[in-house]
Amino acid sequence: MKITGIKAQVRRAGRFAVFLDGKYSFSLSEAGLLEYKLYVGLELDAPEIKKLKQASSDDKLFGLVLHYVAMRPRSEWEIRSYLQRKQAFPALADIILNKLSKNGFVDDSKFAQSWVESRRLLRPSSKRKLQQELRAKRVSDEAISQALAADETDERETLRQLITKKRPRYPDDVKLMQYLARQGFSYDDIKAALQEEAY
Repeated sequence: MKITGIKAQVRRAGRFAVFLDGKYSFSLSEAGLLEYKLYVGLELDAPEIKKLKQASSDDKLFGLVLHYVAMRPRSEWEIRSYLQRKQAFPALADIILNKLSKNGFVDDSKFAQSWVESRRLLRPSSKRKLQQELRAKRVSDEAISQALAADETDERETLRQLITKKRPRYPDDVKLMQYLARQGFSYDDIKAALQEEAY
Protein backbone atom coordinates (compact mmCIF):
# COMPACT_ATOMS: atom_id res chain seq x y z
CA MET A 1 0.00 0.00 0.00
CA LYS A 2 1.11 3.55 -0.68
CA ILE A 3 0.99 6.64 1.53
CA THR A 4 -1.27 9.00 -0.43
CA GLY A 5 -1.63 11.75 2.15
CA ILE A 6 -0.28 13.10 5.45
CA LYS A 7 -2.50 15.79 6.95
CA ALA A 8 -2.41 17.73 10.22
CA GLN A 9 -5.28 16.74 12.49
CA VAL A 10 -7.65 19.55 13.41
CA ARG A 11 -8.72 18.27 16.82
CA ARG A 12 -5.33 17.02 17.95
CA ALA A 13 -2.64 19.62 17.51
CA GLY A 14 0.77 18.12 16.72
CA ARG A 15 -0.64 14.88 15.28
CA PHE A 16 -0.84 13.92 11.62
CA ALA A 17 -3.30 11.58 9.87
CA VAL A 18 -1.65 9.14 7.48
CA PHE A 19 -3.72 7.95 4.49
CA LEU A 20 -2.97 4.69 2.68
CA ASP A 21 -4.42 4.31 -0.84
CA GLY A 22 -6.70 7.28 -0.16
CA LYS A 23 -8.09 6.00 3.17
CA TYR A 24 -7.23 7.06 6.73
CA SER A 25 -5.04 4.43 8.36
CA PHE A 26 -3.37 5.82 11.51
CA SER A 27 -1.94 8.98 13.06
CA LEU A 28 1.48 9.94 14.38
CA SER A 29 3.12 12.93 16.01
CA GLU A 30 5.60 14.98 14.00
CA ALA A 31 8.42 13.22 15.86
CA GLY A 32 6.87 9.86 14.87
CA LEU A 33 6.71 10.86 11.20
CA LEU A 34 10.39 11.82 11.31
CA GLU A 35 11.41 8.70 13.25
CA TYR A 36 9.78 6.36 10.71
CA LYS A 37 10.74 8.57 7.72
CA LEU A 38 7.22 8.63 6.31
CA TYR A 39 6.36 10.65 3.21
CA VAL A 40 3.70 10.74 0.51
CA GLY A 41 4.45 8.11 -2.13
CA LEU A 42 6.19 5.68 0.26
CA GLU A 43 5.17 2.05 -0.29
CA LEU A 44 4.45 -0.01 2.85
CA ASP A 45 3.89 -3.74 3.22
CA ALA A 46 1.50 -5.40 5.73
CA PRO A 47 4.10 -5.97 8.52
CA GLU A 48 5.28 -2.34 8.25
CA ILE A 49 1.68 -1.08 8.46
CA LYS A 50 1.04 -3.26 11.53
CA LYS A 51 4.19 -1.91 13.17
CA LEU A 52 3.19 1.69 12.36
CA LYS A 53 -0.31 1.19 13.77
CA GLN A 54 1.21 -0.06 17.03
CA ALA A 55 3.62 2.90 16.98
CA SER A 56 0.59 5.18 16.49
CA SER A 57 -1.05 3.77 19.62
CA ASP A 58 2.19 4.05 21.65
CA ASP A 59 2.83 7.55 20.29
CA LYS A 60 -0.69 8.66 21.28
CA LEU A 61 -0.15 7.35 24.82
CA PHE A 62 3.17 9.19 25.07
CA GLY A 63 1.37 12.40 24.05
CA LEU A 64 -1.23 11.85 26.79
CA VAL A 65 1.52 11.31 29.37
CA LEU A 66 3.30 14.49 28.24
CA HIS A 67 0.05 16.41 28.73
CA TYR A 68 -0.34 14.80 32.18
CA VAL A 69 3.13 15.89 33.34
CA ALA A 70 2.73 19.34 31.76
CA MET A 71 -0.21 20.13 34.08
CA ARG A 72 2.06 19.99 37.15
CA PRO A 73 5.22 18.14 38.21
CA ARG A 74 4.61 14.44 38.96
CA SER A 75 6.46 11.79 40.91
CA GLU A 76 7.59 8.65 39.09
CA TRP A 77 4.95 6.65 41.00
CA GLU A 78 2.18 9.03 39.81
CA ILE A 79 3.28 8.59 36.19
CA ARG A 80 3.50 4.80 36.55
CA SER A 81 0.02 4.77 38.09
CA TYR A 82 -1.30 6.89 35.22
CA LEU A 83 0.22 4.47 32.69
CA GLN A 84 -1.38 1.52 34.53
CA ARG A 85 -4.78 3.26 34.37
CA LYS A 86 -4.22 3.66 30.63
CA GLN A 87 -3.45 -0.09 30.50
CA ALA A 88 0.06 0.35 29.12
CA PHE A 89 2.15 -2.81 28.99
CA PRO A 90 4.98 -2.74 31.58
CA ALA A 91 7.65 -2.72 28.83
CA LEU A 92 6.00 0.28 27.13
CA ALA A 93 5.63 2.04 30.50
CA ASP A 94 9.39 1.62 31.05
CA ILE A 95 10.16 3.01 27.58
CA ILE A 96 7.93 6.05 28.19
CA LEU A 97 9.43 6.66 31.65
CA ASN A 98 12.95 6.45 30.19
CA LYS A 99 12.03 9.01 27.51
CA LEU A 100 10.53 11.31 30.12
CA SER A 101 13.54 10.89 32.38
CA LYS A 102 15.99 11.75 29.57
CA ASN A 103 13.99 14.94 28.94
CA GLY A 104 13.92 15.90 32.63
CA PHE A 105 10.23 15.17 33.23
CA VAL A 106 10.84 12.39 35.78
CA ASP A 107 13.09 13.24 38.70
CA ASP A 108 11.77 12.56 42.19
CA SER A 109 14.41 14.77 43.83
CA LYS A 110 13.34 17.77 41.74
CA PHE A 111 9.71 16.81 42.25
CA ALA A 112 10.13 16.78 46.05
CA GLN A 113 11.88 20.15 45.99
CA SER A 114 9.18 21.63 43.77
CA TRP A 115 6.44 20.17 45.99
CA VAL A 116 7.95 21.72 49.15
CA GLU A 117 8.43 25.11 47.47
CA SER A 118 4.90 25.27 46.07
CA ARG A 119 3.33 24.12 49.35
CA ARG A 120 5.27 26.76 51.25
CA LEU A 121 3.91 29.44 48.90
CA LEU A 122 0.32 28.23 48.76
CA ARG A 123 -0.48 26.58 52.07
CA PRO A 124 1.44 26.87 55.35
CA SER A 125 2.09 23.41 56.73
CA SER A 126 4.69 21.60 58.79
CA LYS A 127 7.66 19.63 57.56
CA ARG A 128 6.00 16.53 58.95
CA LYS A 129 2.90 17.17 56.81
CA LEU A 130 5.06 17.76 53.72
CA GLN A 131 6.89 14.52 54.45
CA GLN A 132 3.56 12.64 54.67
CA GLU A 133 2.36 14.14 51.38
CA LEU A 134 5.57 13.18 49.57
CA ARG A 135 5.51 9.67 51.01
CA ALA A 136 1.95 9.35 49.68
CA LYS A 137 3.45 10.12 46.24
CA ARG A 138 5.94 7.27 46.86
CA VAL A 139 8.96 9.59 46.83
CA SER A 140 12.05 8.03 48.45
CA ASP A 141 13.01 9.05 51.98
CA GLU A 142 16.35 10.26 50.64
CA ALA A 143 14.72 12.66 48.15
CA ILE A 144 12.30 13.86 50.85
CA SER A 145 15.15 14.47 53.31
CA GLN A 146 17.11 16.47 50.72
CA ALA A 147 14.09 18.62 49.84
CA LEU A 148 13.26 19.32 53.49
CA ALA A 149 16.92 20.01 54.36
CA ALA A 150 17.03 22.63 51.61
CA ASP A 151 13.86 24.26 52.98
CA GLU A 152 14.84 27.17 55.20
CA THR A 153 11.32 27.99 56.38
CA ASP A 154 11.03 28.84 60.09
CA GLU A 155 8.55 26.23 61.35
CA ARG A 156 7.58 28.28 64.42
CA GLU A 157 6.91 31.35 62.28
CA THR A 158 4.80 29.26 59.90
CA LEU A 159 2.81 28.00 62.88
CA ARG A 160 2.28 31.57 64.18
CA GLN A 161 1.08 32.74 60.75
CA LEU A 162 -1.30 29.81 60.49
CA ILE A 163 -2.76 30.54 63.94
CA THR A 164 -3.35 34.18 62.96
CA LYS A 165 -4.95 33.12 59.66
CA LYS A 166 -7.19 30.41 61.13
CA ARG A 167 -8.13 32.08 64.43
CA PRO A 168 -11.35 33.67 63.05
CA ARG A 169 -12.51 30.24 61.83
CA TYR A 170 -11.51 28.43 65.03
CA PRO A 171 -12.12 30.78 68.00
CA ASP A 172 -12.10 27.71 70.25
CA ASP A 173 -8.53 26.65 71.18
CA VAL A 174 -9.32 22.94 71.20
CA LYS A 175 -10.63 22.94 67.61
CA LEU A 176 -7.74 25.14 66.50
CA MET A 177 -5.25 22.73 68.12
CA GLN A 178 -6.91 19.79 66.35
CA TYR A 179 -6.64 21.60 63.01
CA LEU A 180 -2.97 22.47 63.58
CA ALA A 181 -2.21 18.87 64.61
CA ARG A 182 -3.74 17.70 61.31
CA GLN A 183 -1.27 20.03 59.57
CA GLY A 184 1.54 18.02 61.19
CA PHE A 185 2.63 20.40 63.95
CA SER A 186 3.63 18.86 67.29
CA TYR A 187 1.49 19.31 70.38
CA ASP A 188 4.33 21.07 72.24
CA ASP A 189 4.91 23.57 69.41
CA ILE A 190 1.19 24.28 69.11
CA LYS A 191 0.83 24.81 72.85
CA ALA A 192 3.85 27.14 72.93
CA ALA A 193 2.58 29.16 69.95
CA LEU A 194 -0.88 29.54 71.48
CA GLN A 195 0.66 30.69 74.76
CA GLU A 196 2.68 33.30 72.85
CA GLU A 197 -0.51 34.43 71.10
CA ALA A 198 -2.20 34.94 74.47
CA TYR A 199 0.44 37.52 75.52
